[in-house]
Amino acid sequence: MITMIVKRDGRKVPFNVEKIAKAIYRAAKSIGGKNYEEATLLAEKVCQYVEENMKIDYPTVEQVQDAVEHVLIEEGKASTAKAYILYRADRTRHRDMNSEIMKTFEQLTFSDSKDSNIKRENANVNADTAMGTMLKYGSEGAKKFYQMFVLKKEHSEAHLNGDIHIHDLDFLTLTTTCCQIDLIKLFKGGFCTGEGHLREPQSIGSYAALAAIAIQSNQNDQHGGQSIPNFEYAMSLGVRKTYRREHLNNLIKALELLVDRKDAQSYAKNIVYGIKYNKDLDATLKDTNNYLREERRELLKDYDEKTVNKIQEFVRKHTEEETRKATYQAMEGFIHNLNTMHSRAGAQVPFSSINYGLDTTPEGRMVMEELLYATEAGLGNGETPIFPIQILKIKEGINYNVGDPNYDIFKLACRVSAKRLFPNFSFIDAPFNLQYYRPGDYNSEISYMGCRTRVMANNYDKTREITSGRGNLSFTSINLPRLGILAHNDIDKFFELLDEKIDLVEEQLLDRLEIQSRKKAMNYPFLMQQGVWLDSEKLKPNDEVREVLKHGTLTVGFIGLAETLKVLIGEHHGESKRAQELGLKIIGHMRDRVDEASKKTGLNFSLIATPAEGLSGRFVKMDRKKFGKIEGVTDRYYYTNSFHVPVYYNINAFEKIKREAPYHNLTNGGHISYVELDGDPTQNLEAFEQIVRCMKESGIGYGSVNHPVDRDPVCGYTGVIDGVCPQCGRREHQESQVLFERIKRITKN
Repeated sequence: MITMIVKRDGRKVPFNVEKIAKAIYRAAKSIGGKNYEEATLLAEKVCQYVEENMKIDYPTVEQVQDAVEHVLIEEGKASTAKAYILYRADRTRHRDMNSEIMKTFEQLTFSDSKDSNIKRENANVNADTAMGTMLKYGSEGAKKFYQMFVLKKEHSEAHLNGDIHIHDLDFLTLTTTCCQIDLIKLFKGGFCTGEGHLREPQSIGSYAALAAIAIQSNQNDQHGGQSIPNFEYAMSLGVRKTYRREHLNNLIKALELLVDRKDAQSYAKNIVYGIKYNKDLDATLKDTNNYLREERRELLKDYDEKTVNKIQEFVRKHTEEETRKATYQAMEGFIHNLNTMHSRAGAQVPFSSINYGLDTTPEGRMVMEELLYATEAGLGNGETPIFPIQILKIKEGINYNVGDPNYDIFKLACRVSAKRLFPNFSFIDAPFNLQYYRPGDYNSEISYMGCRTRVMANNYDKTREITSGRGNLSFTSINLPRLGILAHNDIDKFFELLDEKIDLVEEQLLDRLEIQSRKKAMNYPFLMQQGVWLDSEKLKPNDEVREVLKHGTLTVGFIGLAETLKVLIGEHHGESKRAQELGLKIIGHMRDRVDEASKKTGLNFSLIATPAEGLSGRFVKMDRKKFGKIEGVTDRYYYTNSFHVPVYYNINAFEKIKREAPYHNLTNGGHISYVELDGDPTQNLEAFEQIVRCMKESGIGYGSVNHPVDRDPVCGYTGVIDGVCPQCGRREHQESQVLFERIKRITKN
């Protein structure tokens, strides 16, 4: 008689035939069986089989399970045997996952980032710190839990085997991706970050500081990046308030030269507040004919014309100087904050983006100028600031041509980007962006989030096709090169496989939306309860967020178009017109499918040119293992980012832009095109500007010029350093061993 059984970990425990009976009963019950007594009899036969045929004193768990399968088949219980085998396989998969997560935890615990792909997965998280490691423990554990118990089996398997990639899987049941925050709306009347209420800001310094706090607070409610679509419009309100304050202060200073300080304060306030009360006029940067005329009239009651002229000239000069200084300090502080303050348990600086460029008011222009000057100056030791990602909106008639009111802003932006990588450039005149544009309405100006996400069309509510208060809910990417490999040069077969994967991804995105929709407003204390998300101000704390989430987007992504074309027809879209036509057909088909899904569901399905930082390596590693090394496809350590012409392919920058431009029109969920420069673009700003102009004229929606940014931490020189610092002559290999800092923009493949 069997008395002991050997567990998988080697332990010997008492044998219990009842456990075998229960396992058999569960298998039978899954196909409609209800006879527990029969399961008990079958369990006894299993024991008999083990004793008589295996002839071992202490069988293992695996040996007993093999015996169960044998007995069920011998007894004519084929259906029950099949159910048992499937159950056993599922349990094995779960055990393997548990074992895998323990190995992952071991790697997180005992490896440095330089030796661990998992720790380097998110470049914005320092996983070598205590909080960063703890964040990764939670992230990796959550992924395994969702794969085992939340995702449908077909969705989990497709993700695990590399057919698709469910982005931010660790946040599957928790939150949404990103949002475009309307600071004008948020700041009006003040807001709360959880522990206390912040009053409406009254100066440019406060506006900039609270902008950083808003970004930080909202990132704690979402797993993606945070974007400000109307940065200069919002900050200009702070400049106006600062100008009014400084105008009053300088009027008091000027009058103190003539009267007692107390009398000067009273006199100045009576003039300023009286004009505000009686005429509803304030001192502003823009000429102030109306206000100054009234102020002059009041001053002339007590002083002669020459004295009044001196007073007003003194006040104007010093007020503008002090307002500009305050604005520079505010923008400098904003940049420093976003590169030093942390969110998500202290493990990550906020992934932030700001869009600006089209405000032509003096206050808005001052914000943009001082922001660019502060960016050009760099951080405390001259380092290049990585955040916020800055995006200059370009529009004919505003900042594109000589004579446009903000043309000087465009020229300055090119100079700063040539040195500091940012700003990037978005193009309102691209047809797919221009269709939404309404002059003077910042909510109609297309904005971009992070490295490419775009939200504007609103199939759920076509009257609310706006930028603010909306964002992406989730996105999942398809491994296009694998479909090309599996199609074996049969293009029709490729499209069949592609449709199957699009069907799968659309179903998975809807499943995820249902999970997100069950969340309550109170689960998002800033995003929903401070009215950041569109229509969320209508929700009570215990209300589901189901309806308001419908303003967001569900996005299908893709990676490796170039490799897909190589495997299908032997050349990519940088190499031939034929490949370009097929590439546009593939991405056009994907766009048609997401448009159909939008029409069918009433939701906002969109197509994104997937950002591919870690995913490009994950997919190709799996495919090389599965299919071997295929020239031009799996022979590198990455798949090319979305629709990009490969970086290894020698192509003129202007031609690369023209090849990629048509794909921007198809990828309404987001896109970007990079141009890679080897030299120092600050030495040829005209060429840099011509690249940006080519992007605009070619129909690019969002573009960037990528180039090396090196820095000598000893002397502070920033520019291209080729072994020897041009400023101090220091060589990297000298005894100091202080290395040059080298920055390269990510997501460029």
